Amino acid sequence: SILDEYYEVIVALLSEESKQVFYYRRVLWQYLKDNHGLECGASTFRRYISRTPEFAAYFNENVRIPAPKGTTRFETPPGQQAQFDWKESILFETKDGEKVEVNVAALVLGHSRFRVFMLTLQKTQDVLFSFLTEAFEKIGGVPKEIVTDNPKTIMDVARTESSPGKVNSRFAAFAKDFNFKVRPCIAGRPRTKGKVETQMKFIDEIYAYQGQLTLEELYQFIGKLMNRINQSFHQGSGKIPVFALEKEKSSLLPLPAEKIRNSYRIKHQLVQVNTSSMISYKANQYSVPT
Repeated sequence: SILDEYYEVIVALLSEESKQVFYYRRVLWQYLKDNHGLECGASTFRRYISRTPEFAAYFNENVRIPAPKGTTRFETPPGQQAQFDWKESILFETKDGEKVEVNVAALVLGHSRFRVFMLTLQKTQDVLFSFLTEAFEKIGGVPKEIVTDNPKTIMDVARTESSPGKVNSRFAAFAKDFNFKVRPCIAGRPRTKGKVETQMKFIDEIYAYQGQLTLEELYQFIGKLMNRINQSFHQGSGKIPVFALEKEKSSLLPLPAEKIRNSYRIKHQLVQVNTSSMISYKANQYSVPT
């Protein structure tokens, strides 16, 4: 096989000594393309993995959550819907050996399948507001409704089979300012927002870079991942999201005034660490790790 020359590389990546984790054959294929000059199609690569027992065992022994059966895909008109979710509590070891817990916020437009990802260290309501504000600015408008789970940052009371639930008052005010409706899923039915759930397997590519990136490089990686997916053909919709977004933009609701958007944006301030490992902020000093 033309892939035999990559045998030792793959052995090293999938070995017990490697900190890197590959949950899907596609992620390993993409990693080898990006970092080792692999030039072959994904289907050829999958066949090679399947025919090599030690590689096939690596993937087949992983416990997978089966896809729900009998769930019909539904499509929405342009500008109608976006779906939001978190990829939560990813324990990542940086190139420097530091272990950090990160999250990735994901918003997917239902019609064009255009995605917006952002790496965050927290999942507070302020972080959520800032992410959604930046996401709406990136897509150039606001969808008429957002489908979401029932996190405390959005719902005070979860939606159930018998109850519509209760939207958090601050989030309700945010939704009013941006003029979209909140559509929470029934608790325990994540397939209702299947378009954003399917993005989680792409975000799993993070694990392939355990011990390989600094935190700043991880932020950059998430941006590159988002751009790559948005420029790739989507089999479900038959569209390339970045081009489909251009047609969907005219159907989105207009953005609110910049003053309103700025009120929800997290403002960052660059500070310098002195020789005593302290930073100054608002006339106070705070210690930071050496």
